[in-house]
Amino acid sequence: MEKVYKLGSHVIMKKPHACKTNEWIVTRMGVDIKIKCKNCNREIMMDRLEFEKKLKKVIGETNE
Repeated sequence: MEKVYKLGSHVIMKKPHACKTNEWIVTRMGVDIKIKCKNCNREIMMDRLEFEKKLKKVIGETNE
């Protein structure tokens, strides 16, 4: 099952961030994916394969 995500998608990762949330927003896509924590606004970058391994669920999109 392939998880479909795009720029602005809300995603849930398998492990929580240090601020105790696992909800993120996709802010950049390419070879690398940049995601932003919804709780503390910290941004991290990881390669697409690593992101897809750690991705648990796609919730939806932002209204921004």
